Amino acid sequence: MPRIRISVPTQTLELFDGAGHLLRQYAVSTSKNGVGEQCDSDCTPRGKHIIRAKIGAGQAPYTVFVGRRPTGEIYTPELGERYPGRDWILTRILWLSGCEPGFNRLREVDSMRRYIYIHGTSDEQRIGAPVSHGCIRMRNADVIELFDAVSPGTPVEIVDA
Repeated sequence: MPRIRISVPTQTLELFDGAGHLLRQYAVSTSKNGVGEQCDSDCTPRGKHIIRAKIGAGQAPYTVFVGRRPTGEIYTPELGERYPGRDWILTRILWLSGCEPGFNRLREVDSMRRYIYIHGTSDEQRIGAPVSHGCIRMRNADVIELFDAVSPGTPVEIVDA
């Protein structure tokens, strides 16, 4: 089974095969607030996670999601101007679930209840800089490629050192 490692300091996501060989490296954007596991912190949670759900298979690039459901909209700069400041979740969603009770799972530190995703973004020019609200943002073409390469249950580790 493949596995994913996300490095907050380098703003990268690495995809490894089951034997541990690096298959692909992508630039990402983690939280502008840094790392942290607390609910309502808008921080990117650290530690061991799994992909709990894959959402958006077959949707067009730049499909807009709200509440993990496609709205029927396709993101355009004009749509972005109509809704300034909106945290756009586009193209595909890989919903993460923490695996470490008390650290990133259960109660006030639960990554899944915090709706922490790997997803596409409208702000592709800032990929590589920490500007998200806690999720891991990717370029839309990259998130499609990653989505197609992983399954629910794929391990994801988010590290900050």
